Amino acid sequence: MSLDSTARRRMILGWFVNYMPTAWNRPWAGPNVTGWTDGQFYIDMARALERSSIDLIMLEDSSVVPENFGGTMEAEFKATVKAPKHDPLPLAAAIAAATTSLGIVTTMSTSLYPPHRIAQLQATLDQLSDGRAGWNVVTSFEDLAARNIGLDTLWEHDERYARADEYLRAVSSLWRAGAVPDARGRAVFEGRSFALDAPGTTPLVQRRPVLCQAGGSSSGMDFAAKWADLIVSVPSGIDAMKAYRDGIRRRAEAAGTDPDATKVLYMVTPILGESVAEAEDKEARMYSAEGDNFLRRLVQLSNIAEIDFAEYDLDAPIPEDATTNGAQSILEGMKKMTRGSSLREAMSGKGESTSLRLVGTPESVADEMEAAIDQVGGDGFLLFHGGGGLISRHYLDDVLDGLVPELQRRGLAQSGYGPGTFHDRLTNDTLRSTT
Repeated sequence: MSLDSTARRRMILGWFVNYMPTAWNRPWAGPNVTGWTDGQFYIDMARALERSSIDLIMLEDSSVVPENFGGTMEAEFKATVKAPKHDPLPLAAAIAAATTSLGIVTTMSTSLYPPHRIAQLQATLDQLSDGRAGWNVVTSFEDLAARNIGLDTLWEHDERYARADEYLRAVSSLWRAGAVPDARGRAVFEGRSFALDAPGTTPLVQRRPVLCQAGGSSSGMDFAAKWADLIVSVPSGIDAMKAYRDGIRRRAEAAGTDPDATKVLYMVTPILGESVAEAEDKEARMYSAEGDNFLRRLVQLSNIAEIDFAEYDLDAPIPEDATTNGAQSILEGMKKMTRGSSLREAMSGKGESTSLRLVGTPESVADEMEAAIDQVGGDGFLLFHGGGGLISRHYLDDVLDGLVPELQRRGLAQSGYGPGTFHDRLTNDTLRSTT
């Protein structure tokens, strides 16, 4: 086998998933709906992603069972949006052992982990995966998460990002120190000094793990442009997608970083059928404003925005004075969507916090993805199928056996992996194919 390169710039493709129950109360759930806990479904999923030459799997995490919707955990457990959940770090190690090329990104919070623990854990995962580790940098905002570490509340939005910037400087200095034989370099965060447990070793295969971030607010975008190799974004529609990427590039230049080295991925949920009509029927069922599907979407929105949407009239717009210490960009986007309509109408027939409506055949969806990248720039897409309780082998097959081969046939996606580490492959954005 040889690897040929063309001059065409390729899409980066990743998949965002939760280590949670898989599909359990819907068609195509499979025979063992309680077997998700052993991780085997997600290991099989990672192998399938690697067979399709997907660049990365991103494992979400959170440390609480939210009480955002209705003030209790009841709706959360009924909808299985964020709970029950296992820790993704051991799963990442199992995926590393089962694959050879797939990038493996784990979510860890700068608000909840001491810097030396993240430095050591990410360095260990990088060694176990032979240079395929990535860190999805989040700041956390839930008061319940604060109580898990002995605090009453977490910091305000902009303060969290200021602390995260200091945190990244501390962690980066630990990685630099550990990569030098016999070094005794230390890092300082909040006036405390930290060092890796094993100075004098070489704890990373890569220069550092691939850093991912999803800042949508102004301070979040500043942080992402300064630090991230991959940025996950969910601006809705072509104009917003272009504005977001242009904003990131301006910020990267202002921060003295190379804007071309920062890859922007747009989050999407393709809905595929053998005909456009079949796909549209699937979409109508998935995003119906009735029953359990609508409940889980309201619960998910409450979790993301840190707002109890059970308090609002579903048949009226979101109040303009609604505020949040959580995902401000998502709340503002929802306000805009409900102006002149209602929360129920805005959420009916719409994707779950995705950038593009991708509904159709593999060919028509590939057309839309290609046109979007041509118009707005960016570097690819992060595929996502809801939170917990939705992902199934049937949906994986639709995307990996239908859409991805179509993208590969058009020369838009790789059909093989290049040499080097996860970071090396991301920086090579020309198409690679196996022959």
